[in-house]
Formats: sequence, structure tokens, C-alpha cells
Amino acid sequence: MKKSLMALTLCALMSGSIIFAADQTPRDNFYWLGQINKASDIINTDEGLLTPAEGKNIAHGIQKVLDEGNKPGGPRPTNVVAFEPYLIQAAGPEVTKIHAGRSSQDMLTTVGIMEQREHLMAMAKELDNVQRSLIKLAEENKDTIIPNYTNGVAAQPNSLAHHLIAYANAYNRDMQRVREYYARLNRSPMGSMVLNGTGWPLDRDRMADYLGFDSIAYNTYDAGQIFPQEAPIETGGITNAIAIHTTSFIEEIMQQYAQPRPWILLKEGGGNTYVSSAMPQKRNPGILNSCRTDASTLLGMSVEAAFRSHNIPAGMADGRLSGRMDIVPQATKVLSEFDRILNNLVIHPDRSLEELNLDWTCSQEIADQLMKKYGIPFRVGHHFASDVVTYARANNITPADFSYEDAKTIYAKSVADVAKEDPSIPKTFPMTAEEWKNAKDPVAIVHNRAVKGGPQPSELNKMIEMAKKDLANNEAWVASTENQLSQSEKKLNNDFDQMLK
Repeated sequence: MKKSLMALTLCALMSGSIIFAADQTPRDNFYWLGQINKASDIINTDEGLLTPAEGKNIAHGIQKVLDEGNKPGGPRPTNVVAFEPYLIQAAGPEVTKIHAGRSSQDMLTTVGIMEQREHLMAMAKELDNVQRSLIKLAEENKDTIIPNYTNGVAAQPNSLAHHLIAYANAYNRDMQRVREYYARLNRSPMGSMVLNGTGWPLDRDRMADYLGFDSIAYNTYDAGQIFPQEAPIETGGITNAIAIHTTSFIEEIMQQYAQPRPWILLKEGGGNTYVSSAMPQKRNPGILNSCRTDASTLLGMSVEAAFRSHNIPAGMADGRLSGRMDIVPQATKVLSEFDRILNNLVIHPDRSLEELNLDWTCSQEIADQLMKKYGIPFRVGHHFASDVVTYARANNITPADFSYEDAKTIYAKSVADVAKEDPSIPKTFPMTAEEWKNAKDPVAIVHNRAVKGGPQPSELNKMIEMAKKDLANNEAWVASTENQLSQSEKKLNNDFDQMLK
């Protein structure tokens, strides 16, 4: 690739407005306007709107403009009005006959959809990568027991795998939103003209097939005026969910960086972390910060898109879907960074268990077991467990070191008054020493969960398999969708090549 084309390429990549085919042809406005012109020439010739001679001459003119634009430094006009003079120069005024029944509005709306369509495919692949990495981590950490936090405070023990599969489920929902939106997006506006179609008998369905659409956007006013303004708003909803899921996970890791013995952190170096310029002990989690920043930028971009569409008549350019302003490439960048984070985590099961055993995340289990086995009302058991925690913290006693004898003493005092009123409540601590020990054991707590969707091994294995099926379904959808687009493009290019002969 010559230097000038490489500069064009890098610039376009940075703007997020371009995707490359195998031959490195930029897939920008110029490319897609060329594809629309090819399809218009073929269809209009077949329909008798152009003579075979006119169709062939126009085809050669289109190809000449495309060849010149693909040369290093060649002209690549991005809108219809700027593109047409090159066509006229290449094939004469009769080339404008292919513009019958077309407008910049339906053409550029179509271009914007086709560009975003490819952006969505790139983002869908990154969503699949993230789900795959989360599932892999979950399989590797079925036996890793960690503290889960609510309100920023250690709340209950959990399986790390259970935690990770929850996020895999979240990103799968993001993928479902992509697929649902794609079905609304992938409808061809071509032939809608400006507002209410055209008097030319254009074959909208065949045009849609050539350009890889599933169908046409039927109502011509909706196709060119309303949907293009609505689409960026829906895009923002999808990418906002992705940003929130990503930053939530990042913040959970960042909490650990505040601890002297974190149980999850990044591999050092390699662009993941960097050393503080002033404090030698610090290993700042650089990639966490940059991914979070990019996610915040993404949220800002979605708000910008909403304001561009706010308080304007339908069809105005302000909020119209366009590849140049599309926020999907930014979401793809966030997902790519997050996948890198997932693949560079260092997890210390011994330290997570240590953290659990230093605090009283087992206290709810104590109340649950007293009710389940001995019929003690939950609030009574909760009060006893709270008294245990208060005593333990005042005397710096960890759960593992809290004795059975102390538990019996505290229980007798805690239930004394309520037991007088309710004879069914045992006045002496009913748990055995072994039951008391197990109620404080984070591993036993996790393994003894009994509800569907819990972290116990039987349910955890089931949910991992469910996540794998979701991922396989998503991967199949991406492959099928890309194949459909590829086949449509191949047919268009092959049929156009026949026009050149």
C-alpha cells in the first residue's frame, strides 16, 4: 500500500467510519455509492429504463470512477452531488439517467445503514469474544469462592464462576439487542426517493437483494425521514447497556486495587499496568482506566446523538444515521479492551477465601440455618447473628475463631425475652458444634445453595452449558449474516462485471 493510501486508511480507521475488505478497498461512502450505482445500472437496464448500449457505457463510466478513486490519492467523493460530476466526466451526461427515481436522501440513508451494518458485525464479534472469555474464566474458577459486595460492603460468599456467568448473560442480552435492532435496520430505503417514492417503476426488491438487505423499508416516508433519525437513538440504547456492563465489572476489579492483598488484579506490564512516577510500590491498572474512559466517552456520544435528533422535523440531517457519526465503532473498541482485560486477570482463590474468613459474610446463613432446621423465625435468628457480629468485631474475632461456647452464651442472651413470649423458640442454642462450624464456612454455604440459578455445582454447570449454547447461537448468527451479505455483494459484482463485457 502506497503512503498516501495508507494515510487515508489510518485516518478513516481513527474516525471509525471504515471497514476493510480482503482486498483492502476502503468500505466508505464512496465504496457504497459505487455499489448503489452498479445495482441501479443493472436493474434499470434489465427493466428497459436504459438501453443495453446505455447500460454498458454507464457501467464503464462507473468502473472508471471507482478505479480512479481506488488509486493512491485518488478522488473519493462522499456524497451524491460530489460523486456525479466524476461519472459525467467518465461517461457523458447520459450517465445521469441512472439517477432516475433516486435522491441523495434515499442513497445516503442506504449508505449509512450499510456502513452501520458492517460496524454492527464487528461489534457482534467482539461481544462473542467477551462472552467466550467470561465462560472460559468461569470454567477455570468453579471452585473459586469470593466475596460479593452490596453497597460496596462484603455481603455474601459466592462462586466466582457464578459471578462471571452473570456477566456472560448480560453480554448475551446485549447481543440479543443487536440482533433485534439489525432486523429493523437491514431494510432498504432505496426507491423511497425524498418523501413519497417516484413515478419511475423501480424494482425496490431487487435493489434490496443486490445490496444485502432482508427486505425493503416499505413506507417511503418512514424509510427516508423517520427511521434514519430514530436509528441512532436505538443504537445508543444498545451501546449504553454495553458500557454499563463493562464499567460495572471494571469497578469491581478496581475495588480490589484498594486492598493490600487483592484477590483479583491484572498481570503486570505489557500495557496492562504502569509504575507510578513517584511511588515505586504502585502498579496502576492502566487498561482498566482507559477502558472505563472509553466507555464513558461512548455514553457521552450516545447522548450527543440523542440531542442531534431532538426538536427537529423528520428527515433533517442533524440526527440522521451516518457511518461517520456512528458510535458503534467506539463500542467495539470498549469491548475489545474489555476482552483484553478478561484475558489478563490474575485470580488468587486463597486470598478471596482469606477475605471471606476475615469478615462475617456468613451471618445470613446462620439465621437461615436456624430457621430451616429449628423453626426459629428469621428475624430472631437475624438478631442473634447481628449480636454475634457486634461481639466479634468488638473483640477482633474472625468467623473461624468464634467459638461454639461463645455462640451459645450470646444466643441465650439474645433470645431470652422473645423466648418468654414464644415457648416454641429454644432457650438454648440448638445448633451442634458441627452445624455451627459449617454455617460459618464460605465453601459450604455456596455448595449448599438450593435454588435454581444458584452457585451450587449442579446449577453452576447447567448455567455454563446454557451460556455456551447462547454463544454458539450468536456465533452462528454472525456467520450466517456475514455470509448473506457476502453472497449478495458477490452477485452484484459478478452481474456488474457482465455489464462491462
